[in-house]
Amino acid sequence: MTKLLALYKENPRQGHLLLFLLVGFLVIYFLPVDSERFSNAWLESIRLTNWYAREHVILCLLPAFAIAGAMAVYITQGSVMRFLGPKASKPIALSVASVSGALLAVCSCTVLPLFGGIYKRGAGLGAAIAFLYSGPAINIMAVVVTAKVLGAELGFARAVGAILFALVIGAIMHVIYRKEEAGRASGSDRGFSAGEQEKPLSITVTFFSLMIGILVFANWAAADSSAWMAIYQWKWQITSLLAIALGVLLVLRWQWSAVHVLMLAAVVGFSALLVPGAPQLPFAIGVLGIMLLATLNTDDQEWVAQTWDFTKQIMPLLLAGVFIAGLLLGRPGYHGLIPDEWVNIAVGGNSLRSTLLASVLGAFMYFSTLTEVPIVQGLIGAGMGKGPALALLLAGPALSLPNMLVIRTIIGTQKTLVYCALVVVMATVTGFIYGSFY
Repeated sequence: MTKLLALYKENPRQGHLLLFLLVGFLVIYFLPVDSERFSNAWLESIRLTNWYAREHVILCLLPAFAIAGAMAVYITQGSVMRFLGPKASKPIALSVASVSGALLAVCSCTVLPLFGGIYKRGAGLGAAIAFLYSGPAINIMAVVVTAKVLGAELGFARAVGAILFALVIGAIMHVIYRKEEAGRASGSDRGFSAGEQEKPLSITVTFFSLMIGILVFANWAAADSSAWMAIYQWKWQITSLLAIALGVLLVLRWQWSAVHVLMLAAVVGFSALLVPGAPQLPFAIGVLGIMLLATLNTDDQEWVAQTWDFTKQIMPLLLAGVFIAGLLLGRPGYHGLIPDEWVNIAVGGNSLRSTLLASVLGAFMYFSTLTEVPIVQGLIGAGMGKGPALALLLAGPALSLPNMLVIRTIIGTQKTLVYCALVVVMATVTGFIYGSFY
């Protein structure tokens, strides 16, 4: 044993490799391959990943990556530093970040490239974290649906809790890492000049408003509301009009070739007529086509490079995280390795233990926009208390296993753990207090 320890100290990397191989072999050797639950869990993980790829990669992530890349190029560092930077007024920075995130109404994965874009551009940690939480958590549509399906008091509690969470968590992260942020602020004065293009503010605002509008309306979800369904019926027509306006802007203000833009529009239109039941196809062609046209313009090639950087950094981790989440927890209504009965038993009632477990479970599960409402509705029907339900609504949409993996690559392991712990603890405390009254 002494000789083995000596060999390990001399070459720890080989020791780590041996330990990894040994653990991997034991896991494979003892896999319950004959268990029906085990087989179904693997199928559910594949189905969840397939569903995610079909429903979210094209409509959510492709435009989000493009917007994040554009943020890194066309939004001047000075403007970010003025409102969101480490030296900016903290009340203003946190408020702006919270409102900006809330206006997007995206899921916990779609917000990641946008978060990475503003943080890379110089936003302070507190403001960036407030933006990261507010995007998926302060979703106006989700709050309305929560109030309608789960009750007005739960919808109101979710809205108030999410707004306060974004502000408080951002402020706490700033306080904890204020010394590091001070050093980052002094270093950011020198700036990062790649693609620092000065364009009129009105043009830049219009450019990003059109792209964010395309992202929002392409992902407009059906809901039990006549006003929202009226928009839902016209979502693709509105998305198309915004895309046309973006093309006109690129020709008139970005000096792109009108012939190239018209050719792309013709290909997108033809694909929409060819496969009318698959709007993802023309949408993907449109986004990828814009990226291709950007490579033809010297001033816009950095946009493509930044977009690709975000894509290769985030996409593999997201897909791996969704696969693991599906393996452990399955899809709504289907079993993973962890039985649904265990979940219902664990989060029944309004005890502190059940509320904590609901927060932790919600933090690791993946919820696409609005799906958390029917899931919580089913859990409440199975005996879940109102306190754990609120905790799940506050922690679940803002966090997920894939979300955590990607955040770690942007701000590091320690900050990621602190952020996740703050969300879980605050969701637990808020849910427990709420459950004590209901």
